[in-house]
Amino acid sequence: MQNKTVFQFISEPSDVNYGGNVHGGSVMKWIDQAGYACGSSWSSSYCVTVYVGGIRFYSPIKIGHIIKVEAEVIYTGKTSMHIAINVFSRNIKRKDFEKKTHCIIVFVAVDDEGHSVEVPKFIPTTEQDRQMEKYAIKLMDLRKKIEDEMKPFM
Repeated sequence: MQNKTVFQFISEPSDVNYGGNVHGGSVMKWIDQAGYACGSSWSSSYCVTVYVGGIRFYSPIKIGHIIKVEAEVIYTGKTSMHIAINVFSRNIKRKDFEKKTHCIIVFVAVDDEGHSVEVPKFIPTTEQDRQMEKYAIKLMDLRKKIEDEMKPFM
């Protein structure tokens, strides 16, 4: 079972913001699409987004650049999948991609009635996989602390 999905395409003029760069909302849409493709492929099920966290935009993406969105399952719970997303771009005249955005997105697999269903367990096989799984667990613990802090305002 493969835990990684990669999309590549060219950013289009319809993705532009008022500053002449790709709109952040377009990037977030790509993140969600790649995450969904990765999660639904892993779980063989329809998936819903339950959390997107820590989106960090490093630098702008230009219109006409080649975009690469990498989505990778890095941790699974009983019904959830934590997916690391990295977005890269490059000028069509260059060979090397530059990292533009990173985040973690969590999906839950659901059945036709919208009830959560179990997903296959992700088992790290490389040192990189083990590090990414630890990263997901650390972020999950931090999210719980943030949620506790926010309870009085919810």
